[in-house]
Formats: sequence, structure tokens, C-alpha cells
Amino acid sequence: MKIVMMAAAAALLGAPAIAQESATPDALVLPGATAAPDCGNLYGLARRAFCVSAPLASIGTLAEAYIADLGSKGWIPAGGDDNRVVFVRRRDAGGCDGLQMQAFYDTSRPAGPEAIGYLGFGPIPGNVCSDQPAPAATPAPAQ
Repeated sequence: MKIVMMAAAAALLGAPAIAQESATPDALVLPGATAAPDCGNLYGLARRAFCVSAPLASIGTLAEAYIADLGSKGWIPAGGDDNRVVFVRRRDAGGCDGLQMQAFYDTSRPAGPEAIGYLGFGPIPGNVCSDQPAPAATPAPAQ
């Protein structure tokens, strides 16, 4: 689980600050969540992702609430794993915006139900889907 969290954190680190992208959660702090601008000082996510916190025992329920809320705003879950959900949303001009939600906690501390868990949100840069088919390969001229 630690490797999965670090890989997702690395993906978030590669993304620009969430405030600079159009792929941001529209409702940022849902009931049951607390804004965590420092992202728990974990994985270097402060100022690179938008984070909320909640007791670890309720982080799954909170993640489901964010999935539902983002779905009501046009974000479609398109992939992920146990700790991460990747969302896409069609752009009016074509293509898609991408957003990922990552669940994590401080692995250097006990992981009891009252420990603090986090949800981090970060944009996926660029067009994550394309309306245009890939160009066909041009055959080399016969020699």
C-alpha cells in the first residue's frame, strides 16, 4: 500500500498546482471533511494538490461522497485502484480534462480508526482523451 501511495503522490507532484488548472473539484470541502491545505505534510503534496482530511475509519465513506459529488458535476470515474480514482470530463471544445483523487495517510504512525486520513485531488495535465483517431501510419515508399 505504501508503494501505491508513493506512486500516486509522484503523479500528483508532476501536476501543476490545482488552482492553476480547470480540472478542479467544484465543491471542495464536503460535510465530514476538513480542509487540509498542508496535505498532512506528506509526499510533498502541499500547494500541489487540494487535500481534505477525516478520521481514517470514515475516509472510504468520504471518498464515496466525493465520487458522487464530482459525478453530479460531470466527472466520470474512468479507472484507478484501491486508493485512487481517475476521473474524466468532456471539454466543450473536444477532448477531456482529467482529475485524480488519492486516499492516503501517514504510514509512519499507527493506522487505527481515529488516525487522520487524507483525500488528495490533483489535475492530470493535458488532454486525457481525444476525439480524433490516431493518424494512420504512412507506409514507406517501395524501393
